[in-house]
Amino acid sequence: MLHHKSELGEFFLSSDAIGHTYTRVKSMSHIVNQIPSKEINSFFSNCRTIGGYIIFPSKQVDKKMTINASRGLNRSIVDRFDLTLECIRRFYINEDSPLSDTFKRYSSFFSLFQDFKGYIDFFLLQDLVEEKDLVIKFFVPFNGFDRPPLPSNVQEYQSYKKHLTHFVKARNQRMAQAHPY
Repeated sequence: MLHHKSELGEFFLSSDAIGHTYTRVKSMSHIVNQIPSKEINSFFSNCRTIGGYIIFPSKQVDKKMTINASRGLNRSIVDRFDLTLECIRRFYINEDSPLSDTFKRYSSFFSLFQDFKGYIDFFLLQDLVEEKDLVIKFFVPFNGFDRPPLPSNVQEYQSYKKHLTHFVKARNQRMAQAHPY
């Protein structure tokens, strides 16, 4: 857990995974089991690099779920970071999303970044949005939050895996360039 206290406010933060292989999700086993284990292991290893994590506030507000818990348990999101980022984008322009109520509880955190572009730039998420209009580059086609969020077949899973892997690798590179040792 990370603790920050300054004139900006007091924040308790913890890491949350951006990338999920869904290998432990029972409803995904019929899909994941068709992918060679070597591929799954490589995907998992990529997701567990620093670019595969982000921080969110970790302290509950009004005894309600944190962002981490809400995005993981929400049936419209199921821990997909591209969908979470779409919810964050909508939060900044006052549009409803499956995570609206949760984000409102943490508005002081989101106000630190002023707007969606500020959030994207601070967390080095540029490779997950279109540069010009900041539209999300979804891991699988997005047709609204009514569609089940998990890949529905091997082809969708492969697309999800490919796009997520590309994003995490690109974010790792951004981090290395931003903070060279």
